[in-house]
Amino acid sequence: MPSAGRLVLVHGFTQSGRSWAPVLPALEAAGIGRADVEVVTPDVPDGTGLTDVAATLAAQCGPAAWLGYSMGGRIGLHVALARPDVVERLVLVGATAGIDDSIDRATRRESDEGWAALVERVGVRAFLDKWLAQPMFAGLPPDAVGMEARLENTTARLAHQLRTLGTGSQQPLWDRLDELKMPVLVIAGERDAKFTALGHRLVAAIGDNASMLLVEGAGHACHLENPHAFAAAVAPFLRP
Repeated sequence: MPSAGRLVLVHGFTQSGRSWAPVLPALEAAGIGRADVEVVTPDVPDGTGLTDVAATLAAQCGPAAWLGYSMGGRIGLHVALARPDVVERLVLVGATAGIDDSIDRATRRESDEGWAALVERVGVRAFLDKWLAQPMFAGLPPDAVGMEARLENTTARLAHQLRTLGTGSQQPLWDRLDELKMPVLVIAGERDAKFTALGHRLVAAIGDNASMLLVEGAGHACHLENPHAFAAAVAPFLRP
């Protein structure tokens, strides 16, 4: 573990800091999160974009190992690039460095706007039902969804995150990934073909200090679908 004895877990879109609760016992069983390690699970703060949110979290959480899932992974990348002094190790779960093609990025931005308009129209609960019905969450069992934590979000927060923190609004970071000098572990669910491919690309772009692991029997939300396999994959990296 890092010298500071701290692990920061950054949640994904529609989640909150409480969404890590099902994963913490598995991490502890694997030796992460006991008395000598402070596990920090902040809510993603409001901000004007990924750069702003990353700066707020870096100041709030300080030096640590950082682990981010999906949107949280993209935030973690921004923290690591802007404030490498606070990121001793970096774990990216189901994450990407952005969309290269400007036309594809604009298309995704339109999609994000459509989702934002939807949550504003139907409210949080109905929006979550539609969001979680996407194929990428097909392997997420109902008892692992963590709906109570997701319902802590407001309509305004979800819409704002879609418009300012979505991949449609993110400037791609691929050409900067070789700036990362800390150890980096990229994780994806073995059934998540899209983010497995993106993960391999991340590792190739970062360099020899990066490696990749797949979580067996899991899709995009691999840490929730198979928390014990996830913890077993990440623990050796966090306590080398």
